[in-house]
Amino acid sequence: MIELILSDRCTGCGDCVKACPTHVFDLGPSGAPVIARQDQCQTCFLCELYCEADAIYVGPDQRAPEPVDPAWVIASGHLGRLRHDQGWDKAARQSGEPALSDYWRLGPLLGRGAEIAAERYAERHAGADTPEV
Repeated sequence: MIELILSDRCTGCGDCVKACPTHVFDLGPSGAPVIARQDQCQTCFLCELYCEADAIYVGPDQRAPEPVDPAWVIASGHLGRLRHDQGWDKAARQSGEPALSDYWRLGPLLGRGAEIAAERYAERHAGADTPEV
């Protein structure tokens, strides 16, 4: 689940907002994205893949938030690792490799992610007689 946007690294490009299939982000007053609907995150990692500034961390837990220490995330080496390992970073594109060459492999993951998000939403709102305001 989306856990962190490092504002000091974010360039405000909005690529994460555009890439998110479940509209987790809103643009904040400064133009940088903010996590607006964390419970809608399907843990598809598209925001991480599209963030060339390495400003986003998505935790592996699909069902619940797992707050993390920004210093730990930075020191862990996880920022940008998925994009780099998949060959979606600038270095890969400059070397002539096609960008997003394995995008088609995400299809089944996105479908399962949408199911998980729907299940999680139903669990959190079970028994609620009135909608949240």
